[in-house]
Amino acid sequence: MHNERSFERRDRRPRPPFRRQNRHPGLAERDFSPREMPKPKGEIPEAFASNVFGQINPLIQHAVSEEGYATPTPIQEQSIPPLLEGKDLLGCAQTGTGKTAAFLLPILHRLLAQPTPTVPGKPRALILAPTRELAAQIAESVATYGRYTGLPFAVVFGGVSQYPQVQALRRGAVLVVATPGRLLDLMEQRHLTLDSIEELVLDEADRMLDMGFLPDIKKILAKLPTKRHSQFFSATLSSDVLKLAHQMVANPVQVTIEPDKPTVDKIHQRIMFVDKPNKVGLLSHLFTIRPEMTRVIVFSRTRHGADKIVRKLVDDGIPADAIHSDKTQRARTDALNAFKAGRIRALVATDIASRGIDVDDVSHVVNFDLPEETESYVHRIGRTARAGASGSAISLVSAEERGLLRAVERMIKKSIEVDRVEEFYSERAEKAAGRGVPDSLPRPDWAGKKRTFGNRDERRARPARNDRAPSHQGRRQDDFRRGGDEGAARPPRREGEVAPTEGMPARDPKRHEKRPPVTAERAGGEKTVHKPGPRPATREGAERPRREEDRKGGHRGQEKRTPVAPKEKKSEEASAEPTKKSPFSKFFRNK
Repeated sequence: MHNERSFERRDRRPRPPFRRQNRHPGLAERDFSPREMPKPKGEIPEAFASNVFGQINPLIQHAVSEEGYATPTPIQEQSIPPLLEGKDLLGCAQTGTGKTAAFLLPILHRLLAQPTPTVPGKPRALILAPTRELAAQIAESVATYGRYTGLPFAVVFGGVSQYPQVQALRRGAVLVVATPGRLLDLMEQRHLTLDSIEELVLDEADRMLDMGFLPDIKKILAKLPTKRHSQFFSATLSSDVLKLAHQMVANPVQVTIEPDKPTVDKIHQRIMFVDKPNKVGLLSHLFTIRPEMTRVIVFSRTRHGADKIVRKLVDDGIPADAIHSDKTQRARTDALNAFKAGRIRALVATDIASRGIDVDDVSHVVNFDLPEETESYVHRIGRTARAGASGSAISLVSAEERGLLRAVERMIKKSIEVDRVEEFYSERAEKAAGRGVPDSLPRPDWAGKKRTFGNRDERRARPARNDRAPSHQGRRQDDFRRGGDEGAARPPRREGEVAPTEGMPARDPKRHEKRPPVTAERAGGEKTVHKPGPRPATREGAERPRREEDRKGGHRGQEKRTPVAPKEKKSEEASAEPTKKSPFSKFFRNK
């Protein structure tokens, strides 16, 4: 039976009290006691009256000013006015430029402007994010900017118990930040419905509209009301994603900030050419010789590679931890908190964290492996130089990654500077990437001069191919198979004569003219009967003997077949001979 001590631990120690300081702001539903809403302190900055921040609710303005923001970023300056008017929007801006506040501030303002009674399991605003870390980051922003509004919200993602999330929905969460997988699970369990959604946001829309998330997104959109306010934001929006996004919004306002510069100028980008087996040694060596690498995020292509990098760094005395999809959500959260607190120097992650890590003062981002998706490079290096700060991005490139490097440089529209560490520098990798090293192999003579196509105007000014004089005439050119010296004089030719080739008779230029058909009058009035002539002679002049099969009347390579005699019929006496019965014949029916 359960008694008062049955829930204690086996070693007789009481359970530790619930740690409220480690609670996520979206999981505040465990505290059922009424909370007093804090009141704003201080005055609203006068600068807000002349920018877009002055158009939002004063309670939100106090929260923005306490975070130290006085001037909106370009994406906020151009996105907030149309969003306050209720227009759909497609926003694209560089990483770290305040896209979260660009869509979150108008949503909070519109929810406060139209207050309605809260209904359990029926939120009014939905924000979808591709990763758990990004959903947690957005939830922290909701708690920051909405601290004086009193709007209940919930964060919904997998990897943790759904019980606190269900409790938050039952208490009437007005705004929900979710990942698609857990949201669909709770919808199937009928813990919430999306009939009352007024505001929809797809953060990192290029990833959300990818083939992996697209089926789940279509299921969620099918449950939403037709009349809604939709917003799509991302740092990279390709033409295919834009075409798909236009099908999900109505007359959207498209805001693009510096489309020619997908990366921030304050990020110092460099590449280091190294052989693949020496990458781990070079990374550990960089931590040793460069003390300015205080807070570094290392991106690996695989989960196994991330764990291998962590073991190497820890063995060399560098505190590090990994974050990837094989880790539990508790382990991922602890590693991220340790990195934010400065307890570890390096955080090794896969692309799962390239869109959800917002840590201040990240000094360097190291691409241990170049990403296979070119757009992920922009999101990776965007973890540094956030909110106007500066940072560095280093990519370790091997000879096998030359194609990925070209794709990255083609997307960012500039060549990345090369940084060489003499102990690990790989000349082979640099040559494979097509970089002009001093001792590179010269261009062979047979390759000729490298063609330069020039710009579009120069190409249009060139004559068409049909109007140009032929560069060669084959056998008709003067020096084709000409005997003697190159400078020997050419013998005169008759008019219409074609140059003879060596060992061949001269050709008649009129031999291709159409000859008149042979008629009876032309043949002398008599019908000409063609008779087979003699056998052609061999090279020695003798007549070729006929083949054996020709004399037999068969074709060449086929012998004449001889008729086959028909089979003889068995006599009646032979057929009347009694046959020996099988011992199993009694089991079969006589025909």
